Amino acid sequence: MSRLRLTMACGDYDRTRALQEGTIRPDGIDLNYLRLPVEETFFRMMRHQEFEVAELSLSSYVLSLRQDPSPFVALPVYTSRMFRHGALYCNAGSGIERPEDLRGKVVGSPEYQLTANVWMRGILSDRHGVPFDSVTYRTGGQESAGRVEKAKVPLPGSLRISPIAGDATLSSMLASGEIDALCTPRIPSPFVAGDPRVRRVFPDFMAAEKEYYADTGIFPIMHVVAVRRDVYEANRWVAQSLYKALLAAKDEAYAGLYDTSALRFTLPWLTSQFEEARTLLGEDYWAYGLGGANHTALSTFLRYHHEQGLSDRLRTPEELFAPEATEAAVI
Repeated sequence: MSRLRLTMACGDYDRTRALQEGTIRPDGIDLNYLRLPVEETFFRMMRHQEFEVAELSLSSYVLSLRQDPSPFVALPVYTSRMFRHGALYCNAGSGIERPEDLRGKVVGSPEYQLTANVWMRGILSDRHGVPFDSVTYRTGGQESAGRVEKAKVPLPGSLRISPIAGDATLSSMLASGEIDALCTPRIPSPFVAGDPRVRRVFPDFMAAEKEYYADTGIFPIMHVVAVRRDVYEANRWVAQSLYKALLAAKDEAYAGLYDTSALRFTLPWLTSQFEEARTLLGEDYWAYGLGGANHTALSTFLRYHHEQGLSDRLRTPEELFAPEATEAAVI
């Protein structure tokens, strides 16, 4: 019997490595795994729907649900999760000494709808008294000029937002003080170079992130896996098949992290960091699926997405995913 051949575009992760190498194969599927940078995958999937299956920004996916019919159906597989307090940078001369000082400032963002930025705007509003519309936003390329939003974004009228000049970059503007702060998933080049004009808004961001988790129980979700709708509608079974394989690949990655015969990654205290993560966040801290803490995280993100003008209505987590991947047979 022939197997369905699907191309999946995704990053280079330990939690998907077994699918990339073919040691785990989804039932009934021959998977052509394309290892691509996330920005490229997101752009090509959102603009041209080039892949049958792809990693997708959670924000971009929720934004796509405004279309009728929506072009994708997601699986509750979170290829990227990350606390983002460390993603806020400021110019040393901006007068920003604490997160609350961001009110009234000019903040750069590569794209308004980036998942990391949605999370941080929501956290700043909920926990630091900085409503999303209390700052002025400038959007554009961080390290290279000319970046535009990958998807058309309807914005609320209360928002003050404009693109930077076509030949400018957000990193250079941050260093020069043309913008006061920058919220970005990628570390800006002046910070990497040790430029004293650029520093983090949360200097001890790990402590801030641990405090945030202790208070909320949320480990922020960044990316999901999306199946193109035409593929899903023609083969509804692929949702459960892919979900099971991705879950098995993630469990295999856990096991690799706890193999102390030799370090799997170039981190001297990898084992102790893995143990600390499980102590602080729980045994299955990178859990897939819809239940428990994931439901809380998704509900919070969907509220932020709606409050910030990106969703046409407030959605529930249950609306996001293929039911075939959220329900399983009990044996």
